[in-house]
Amino acid sequence: MRIRVVDAFADRPFTGNPAGVCLLDAGEWPDEAWMLAVAAEMNHAETAFARPSERADADWDLRWFTPTLEERLCGHATLATTHALAADGKVSGKVAFATRSGILTATVADDGIMLDFPVNRPFEVPAPEELGAALAVEFAEVYVAGELRDLLVVVRDEATVRAVVPDYDVMAGIIEREKLRGVIVTAQGTEYDFVSRFFAPGSGIPEDPVTGSAHTSLAPYWGERLGRNELVGYQASARGGVVQVSSSGDRVYLKGQAITVLDGELLV
Repeated sequence: MRIRVVDAFADRPFTGNPAGVCLLDAGEWPDEAWMLAVAAEMNHAETAFARPSERADADWDLRWFTPTLEERLCGHATLATTHALAADGKVSGKVAFATRSGILTATVADDGIMLDFPVNRPFEVPAPEELGAALAVEFAEVYVAGELRDLLVVVRDEATVRAVVPDYDVMAGIIEREKLRGVIVTAQGTEYDFVSRFFAPGSGIPEDPVTGSAHTSLAPYWGERLGRNELVGYQASARGGVVQVSSSGDRVYLKGQAITVLDGELLV
C-alpha cells in the first residue's frame, strides 16, 4: 500500500505540520486497530485514511488517527489528503469528504487549498484550577471552543505565546478533568494578525506544529477582536506554519499550501 508524508500549511519541506496519507481502494475500511497501528508507526500528529465514497453527497470518505486515538476533526491532514489526491489527478477544483464531523469540502487552486469547516465558536469560562502551573505564564482570558472543546487561552503578547514551556503532566490532568481535547495559547501578532500554539498531551500530541482545526475557533475570536473577517495566523511551533482564515456564519475557511516529502510503500 502506498503511503506518503505531506507537510501541510507549508510552502517548503520540513515546515508546517507533517501528516501521513493513505489513499485506499473502494470497499470496506481496514481494521481500526491496524489503522491505529499505522498511525503509531508513522508517529505524526495525524495519519489520514481516505477511500472513494459510496455516498451521493461525498467524493471520498476520510478518517484521521493520532498515534493513540481516532480524531473527530483534523485540518492539516485534510489539507494533506487533498494535496495527495490532486497530485495523483484524482480530484480537481472542489472535493467533498464524508467525515465524523459531517461533510467537509476542500477546493484546490493554484495558490493553495481552501478548507470549508464548521465553526467552533469560543465562549468564556473560568480558568481551570492549575492552569497557571501548567503554562507558567500569565493569561488574560480563557474560553472553551465549541464542540471540539479546546481550551483557548489568551495571553498578553506574542512573546508570551512563544515563551510557553508547558508542564505536560499538569496539563494532561486538566484536559482529562475538564474533558478537553487540547489547549490553545494565543495573542495578537506583530508580523501576522495573531499567533498561537496548540498542546494536546491527552491525544498523544504534546505540541502540534500547525493545527487547522484549532483555527475554527481562533478565526471567529480574532475576527471579532480585530474587526476583520479575513486574517492570517501563524502557529509559532518549532516548525511553524501560516494559516489564512475567514469566517461566515457557522463556517470557517482555512487556506494553506502543502508539499510531499516522502512517498513510499507500506509492506504490512
